[in-house]
Amino acid sequence: MLPAALESDHGVKKRRSLHLLVLVGWLFLEAPVDAYLDPGSGSMLLQILLGGFAAIGVVAKLYWHRVASFFRRRGLPGH
Repeated sequence: MLPAALESDHGVKKRRSLHLLVLVGWLFLEAPVDAYLDPGSGSMLLQILLGGFAAIGVVAKLYWHRVASFFRRRGLPGH
């Protein structure tokens, strides 16, 4: 039996080598495809990104008071 620290390190090395093997296999087995990204695809990607930023902004605006009140200083006793 290996100590817990060595055993977990061994597991990490095993997983890392498995990930490397999958990556190398994926790179060597890749096949050429007849595909391209047209301007409509780029426009759609831009819309997704802008929509995500807008959604983050709306959520931040809705919860801003809760976040600000969490970090706001309370009045000190006696003041």
